[in-house]
Amino acid sequence: MALRAIVFDCDGVILESVDAKTRAFAGIGLTFGQEAADRLVQYHRRHPALGRFEKFSWFFKTVLNRDMSDKEYALLNDAFARLCLESACGMMLVPGIRGVLEAWSGRVPMYVASGAPEGELRKILAGRGLARYFAGIFGAPSRKTDILRNILAATDATACDCLMVGDSGSDQYAAEAVGMSFYGRGEYFKYSDWPWGHDLLSLNSYLENMCAGSAQDEPFCTG
Repeated sequence: MALRAIVFDCDGVILESVDAKTRAFAGIGLTFGQEAADRLVQYHRRHPALGRFEKFSWFFKTVLNRDMSDKEYALLNDAFARLCLESACGMMLVPGIRGVLEAWSGRVPMYVASGAPEGELRKILAGRGLARYFAGIFGAPSRKTDILRNILAATDATACDCLMVGDSGSDQYAAEAVGMSFYGRGEYFKYSDWPWGHDLLSLNSYLENMCAGSAQDEPFCTG
């Protein structure tokens, strides 16, 4: 089969940024006290696919017992973004991702589809010298399924000829919703029908097999 596009989530797929964002939520929550910070972090960990607006909105309503104003959200969002950008230089790359990007650069168009705000995402990837690998970097406020549909339209590719690499159920759902093939990073996918790995060290060989027509996920592609 042809491989027409590879789409990556960012957090947990390109950058090991999950812990950094947890620390950012903890830092924001601490301004309201330790107990409030602990509850915000717990909620963040239980709902990794939710955007920060939904998490902060829950925090105000459930923990602080009031609605969050637009001004309060803008201040929290700016503080959160600053904490993430400050820690971006220290974030490790997911094992294997550098090799994948170098191996497929110039061969197949690669994209980023993330739930993180698009502007921040582009700054972080540019700051790490990774933006040059991607034909497009997309994030919130666009929904991931919409981003994938737009990528399919831009590449004029059949969904089955494109692969989404993600680390969460929301990534898997988005790929399935548009009919893309999927590769999971992490044990969350251990019992799914899709191929997966603890890291991305085996992704290159999987992609080569996919191009050769022997990838394990072909029967599950619905596009």
